[in-house]
Amino acid sequence: MVDLIPALRAFARTFCRMPDDADDLVQETLTKGLANLDKFEPGTRLKSWLFTIMRNTHYTRVRAAVREAPGLLGCASSRPISEASQDWSMRSVEVYEAIQKLPAHQREVLTLIGVLGVSYEETAEICDCAIGTVKSRLSRARAAVLELLDESSPQALVERRDHLPQDSLDRGADSRR
Repeated sequence: MVDLIPALRAFARTFCRMPDDADDLVQETLTKGLANLDKFEPGTRLKSWLFTIMRNTHYTRVRAAVREAPGLLGCASSRPISEASQDWSMRSVEVYEAIQKLPAHQREVLTLIGVLGVSYEETAEICDCAIGTVKSRLSRARAAVLELLDESSPQALVERRDHLPQDSLDRGADSRR
């Protein structure tokens, strides 16, 4: 279980914006996992089992928070204090914000597969759905992120040219002729 803590933390960050909340979710997941270790089926993946516990714990917390604490969504304390100054840092924030705007089921699949490198099969098991559903959610999530960022292709996110001076672009084109 200890070896899985970094992956659990990364997955928890997809649910929680604040690192402390993510750490609390990881701790609660590990506590529940240890308390229910007798229910773990040998031969199955411990990582998937813990991810499922985390996902269910998070959704239970969300339901409770909606009932108990209205008005927290627009809280000023959840906004960043200062903006990043470098282009890539800013782009990173834009991508993060676009991902946060996705529906929870798409964000979850995108994070599991795209960020954590979990297989389609394991993601289907964690999300309790068919592999075809996982592929569909992933495709829609990728398309939605591109649309939210006003990009035409995934390559455009990596090959940003607007930060280069125009004359260097012209020289590059001249050298290829």
